Amino acid sequence: MAEWAFLTNHGLVLTWLGKNPESTGLEIAQAVGITERAARGIIVDLQADGYITPERVGRRNRYHLNSAKPVEHLDGRVVTVGELLEFLWRDEGKRARASAAPTRAVVTHTRAILREHA
Repeated sequence: MAEWAFLTNHGLVLTWLGKNPESTGLEIAQAVGITERAARGIIVDLQADGYITPERVGRRNRYHLNSAKPVEHLDGRVVTVGELLEFLWRDEGKRARASAAPTRAVVTHTRAILREHA
């Protein structure tokens, strides 16, 4: 059976940027497991749809998430970016202390949560 996940690469990039707002395209790509070109395309999509706003800081960008932006409408209920990220990150502190994993643990943690609740 093919491997799949509930969160798309767009969702994983958004999650990564929530914890690592000053990441470069290459850092995002490596964390999510996609090409740098794909990561940059996703950043353009997220900006165009109002999920993130870039701020120029020297030669780099810092990305600000629009935590009030709706991501899904579930049975008439709106789920915002902030609510989604709060759910995904709620146990991160416990897991990070129990593990010596690198900072890309955010993506790994997100995938683990989705597997647990599948």
